[in-house]
Amino acid sequence: MGEAVEIMFGNGFPEIHKDTSPIQTLLSNQQDCHWYEETIDDDLKWSFALNSVLHTGTSEYQEIALLDTKHFGKVLVIDGKMQSAERDEFIYHECLIHPALLFHPNPKTVFIMGGGEGSAAREILKHKTIEKVVMCDIDQEVVDFCRRFLTVNSEAFCSKKLELVIKDAKADLEKREEKFDIIVGDLADPVEGGPCYQLYTKSFYQNILKPKLTPNGIFVTQAGPAGIFTHKEVFTSIYNTMKQVFKHVKAYTAHVPSFADTWGWVMASDQEFEVQVNEIDQRIEERVKGELMYLNAPSFLSAATLNKTISLALEKETEVYSEENARFIHGHGVAYRHT
Repeated sequence: MGEAVEIMFGNGFPEIHKDTSPIQTLLSNQQDCHWYEETIDDDLKWSFALNSVLHTGTSEYQEIALLDTKHFGKVLVIDGKMQSAERDEFIYHECLIHPALLFHPNPKTVFIMGGGEGSAAREILKHKTIEKVVMCDIDQEVVDFCRRFLTVNSEAFCSKKLELVIKDAKADLEKREEKFDIIVGDLADPVEGGPCYQLYTKSFYQNILKPKLTPNGIFVTQAGPAGIFTHKEVFTSIYNTMKQVFKHVKAYTAHVPSFADTWGWVMASDQEFEVQVNEIDQRIEERVKGELMYLNAPSFLSAATLNKTISLALEKETEVYSEENARFIHGHGVAYRHT
């Protein structure tokens, strides 16, 4: 049986429907008021007014929707979770990409785990020192329809510096002999039955990922929601797991409006992050082509200055992420629902 899905109508009255899909959409009243509804938790939902549904489908790995919303523009939804929104994705992707590249002395090669929409590659390719970017995404369908609909990333997809690989990132990294200056985890959130949670584990970081970094190499990953009420879902355990593998680990956060929460990222290296905050703007000016919309020295200092609740939670976290002891955010992937 499918879970009960509440579809909100323009008159404010809900109607209950049965649906097996997390793409909890889409009916209209007589005034053509269309809404997409995402379940954030058992007792919390987040709704978006729609202009249209551009694409829905189920690949071998994930359920996918591309929606045109009234407030956030085009949005990518995977397994019922907002992944990226046209109006504010620059916050997420600039925070994911630029700190690690700016802290590295001379980044030339980057491996992206995931990143199928192309935005991470777009941000990396703004750096003048970059010679090669490998983007390894498991899902051909996600890549194909993002290339078709997310035209803001067309130049990145066409770049001669980009090597696109459709494969499981774990398997691809394990077989590669080359090492990378930066490895990026632009992965979907770890949901039960999803394709990505194994790429957040200590064994993966220690045995597969870290050996593929150059001596000055930096690993950075998105680490899920990091708000006052949500930071213990996966953010603190991902941070603590990386601490078991790398000598230097730095967490930082920023509010992403379309995610309805503060979001977290963690970067790690065996080399100290020696760049002073006041040097960041200078490196941006010297290294980055064009203007960044969000990140500068003051905003990164703010992002890396965590409030007391989050700081204490990171300090006290003891759980290490493993395949046998994984934390998940609310929701389920395709594999879970097919069991």
